[in-house]
Amino acid sequence: MIEDIRNDADARMKKSVQALDAELLKLRTGRAHPSLLDHVMVEYYGAPVPINQVATVTASDPRMLTVTPYEKNMVAAVEKAIMSSDLGLNPSSAGTVIRVPMPMLTEERRRDLVKVVRHEGELAKVAIRNVRRDANNDLKALVKEKEISEDDQRRGEEDIQKLTDKYTAQVDAALDTKEQDLMAV
Repeated sequence: MIEDIRNDADARMKKSVQALDAELLKLRTGRAHPSLLDHVMVEYYGAPVPINQVATVTASDPRMLTVTPYEKNMVAAVEKAIMSSDLGLNPSSAGTVIRVPMPMLTEERRRDLVKVVRHEGELAKVAIRNVRRDANNDLKALVKEKEISEDDQRRGEEDIQKLTDKYTAQVDAALDTKEQDLMAV
């Protein structure tokens, strides 16, 4: 029973860290990365679909993304979707290929992005602490029902705290890496 609670907490904490990693990938560091356009939706025959379902996105060099739509008639729609996204990018099409240059980040914008990164990190830590709280409450409920002893509860809470520390350290490491990425010129 204690092991089930621990495994559940471990899985949920791992998902929190993975969610943070996914959020951090969306933040632009000034370098071209194909995942930068993952959340851009393109109007495809009346339905919005992710850009990676209608085009191939590659990083041709550190400052340029190349988008190649699968169909020639989708070039304008893909270009419009990139332009209207919240990324502030200006694509230019050359026949069937769309080139998306990455503008340099200003110092002020870098500092704003660092604040966003720290906020995302804090949200991930709150999620991890909430998982810890839930697991500890489950252990207390087991003690109340006399299914485990108080000593088992204490050992279980120590295990949960070790998990919390481990995943919090992973969040801190991810934040440090992203901040260094953002502040590098």
